This record gives sequence, C-alpha cells and structure tokens, in this order.
Amino acid sequence: MKYGILSAAILATGVAAYAADAASVTDNMTLKGNVQTQVTKSINDHDNNFSSGWIRANVGGQYKSDNLDGTIMLRIFAPEFGNKNVTDVKTDENGNVKATKSAQDKILADLYWANYKWKVTDIDQVNLKIGRWKTDWSQSTHYGTYIDKDLTKRGLWMRDYSHNAIELGWKHQNNQLNAMLATKDGNANQGYLRVEDDMKFTFPLEVKAAYRGNLIDVVQNTAYLTHRVAAYASYSIIPNLRLYGEYACIYTQDDDINTKAPNYIAPESKYFQPGIYYQPTYVGLELPVRLVPVMNVLLSNLMVEGEYINDRQIMADSKAEMDDWAWTVALVRNIGKSKLQFSVYSENEVSDVGLAFRLTSTIK
Repeated sequence: MKYGILSAAILATGVAAYAADAASVTDNMTLKGNVQTQVTKSINDHDNNFSSGWIRANVGGQYKSDNLDGTIMLRIFAPEFGNKNVTDVKTDENGNVKATKSAQDKILADLYWANYKWKVTDIDQVNLKIGRWKTDWSQSTHYGTYIDKDLTKRGLWMRDYSHNAIELGWKHQNNQLNAMLATKDGNANQGYLRVEDDMKFTFPLEVKAAYRGNLIDVVQNTAYLTHRVAAYASYSIIPNLRLYGEYACIYTQDDDINTKAPNYIAPESKYFQPGIYYQPTYVGLELPVRLVPVMNVLLSNLMVEGEYINDRQIMADSKAEMDDWAWTVALVRNIGKSKLQFSVYSENEVSDVGLAFRLTSTIK
C-alpha cells in the first residue's frame, strides 16, 4: 500500500498555497538546543555504579510564520553513549560464531516536520502536518500517554513516542482535533490511525482523548488488530494545587488468523496478546510548594503519583516479578534556563526503589 503519490499531491497543494500567500507572512527563524544528562540507580542493584546513564545534545532550528511552521532537530550522543546497541554477528561455514561487532547510533534525526495552516474563519483554522514528531500529553515524570507508550518501559521522562505521519487538524476556538496516518516502513504497508482531541476550557480544566489502532497493518497483511483508547484530565483546584491523571483501555482482538502466513506481522508489542484487556491508569497530585517559603527556595514542583496496570506480570519475562501497582515522588527545580529533575520511584515491584536524575540545560 503506497502513499507516495497522495503524499506528493498533498504536499504540492500545501506548498502552492503557502507560496501564494508568502507576501503576507511574518517570518521567525530561531535556533533551538539543549544539553541533557541523566543517570538512574536501582537500590536493589548491588553494583556500586549507576544502573544507567548518558549525556546527549539536542540541536536544531524552528521556523514560524502566519501559515507555515517547521522544525528540524538532531539528537547527538558522545562516542561512549548511544541510543541503541547494534550487534553484527559473523559465523563460519559450520555455523560457529567467529566474531561480534557492536556499534551505537551517534546522531539521530529526532524531529523534522512542516505544518501548513489555513485560517477559515475568525475562530476556525485547518492545518496539514507532514514529517516526524512526538506526541506527549502527560504531566507525569513516569506515567501516562498510554495511547502511544510501551507499557513495559518505565523511567524518568520517557517521552520517545515518535510518528512518521501525515496529519490533518482542525482548531475551533480552544479545541484542537487531529487525525493522523502514520507508517512504520517505506511502503506504508505497516502503520496506524491516530485521532486526538485536545480540549481547553476558560476555567482551569484541560481534557484530552485519543484513539489509536493499527488499521494500516491489516490492509494487505495478516495481523491482529489492537485498539487503544485513552483520556487525560488536569484540573487546578487552587493555584499551585493540581489534580491530574489518565485512563486507557487497550484491547487486541481475539481473531482466528494464520500466524504462519507469509504476510503475517507480529503485534507492535509483545504484551498485545489476543483477547487481553489492559486498563492502565494513573493519578497525580501537584502540591503548592510555592506557598511554603523554605520549599519555594528548594523546589519549583513537587508531584506524588500512583499507577495501576492490571495483569502487569503478563508483560514480564519468566524471571521477573512485576506488581500491578507503582508509585513515584518527583521533585523539579527550575534555575534560569536549566531544569533539575529528581524522582524516587518503584521499579518492578512496589518495594523496589529506584532513583533517577536529569539535568536539562537550554542553550537557546
């Protein structure tokens, strides 16, 4: 299933519309960048060193105008760090391993997108977005955005929910509705539909709801359909006292399909097993540290959060034990253009304590 011609036609239409109105555009091109350092430590880890750690830079540019926005960002790792390990295994004619070679990604094309905008009425605007970008609506340091997240992963600010996609959007006053078609390969033979509605109100309430399903996978492949529905809400009770949380339902259809078929593709995640419901949810409370003189000096934000995922053990391997419940206490301090983030949280089991620290220094 190829979308090349359709994508080219849509892009050409957007470029033409932009060029026609170029004279009225107010341009703004800015450099963006930051340096991030993160380390984690498991209390149950008997190693005296950190459990994990890295140092990386994010650098790129952002363009804004009346009818076109765009961003290109690169993620750069030092020679000793990398985004993932790639192992090259060589064997001889008898199948014996001769040598292994390990490499790491050093520079990643992290974000790149162009967003065309057209004003329809005084309160309505439509947009067309093409490229690769991230989606993250969670206010939590560890949990949320279940519409995209791999539930087997937990950790400080896990936000790599990236999409290679074409998206149509409609903004009506404070409401933004987006519908995305995303692909996982060059022929668009694998992918999904993602629809999100972002609702903001005049009073201190924010609500988001979304649906995601791997509908492109089944067009010409043999695959299980997984449906995800999620909703997020945040409400400020008084200034600096906020209650927030998210609920999701994830279900993989229990269809009778041939997993031995030549065009069979495996589910997105190993825990998307036929007929199993997951209902991840978390609730967080942001406390008004700004109202306490001593706390105001030490912290910008203090958040306490709890998460529940039914049957979390199904996602574990045979040697691991995982509790359905999890918790975290997060402390954030903003100092100029830098942000210090520290969390104490539970790992696989509620009694397993982990520590995580991240420093983000914004250059521009």
